[in-house]
Amino acid sequence: MFSTLINTTRDRIAKRRHYNRLVDEIMGMTSRDLADINGSRADMLQHAYREVYGK
Repeated sequence: MFSTLINTTRDRIAKRRHYNRLVDEIMGMTSRDLADINGSRADMLQHAYREVYGK
């Protein structure tokens, strides 16, 4: 049981780190970068969340 708790915690931490890296990358994009790829920051953040958490 304790090892399950540890593994679950490690998985959550890894997912949070991955999500934070994606958010940092998206937030670091300029408006020009977003326009070049025809992207919306809000859409990209939503997609990043779904990619990491699957919700």
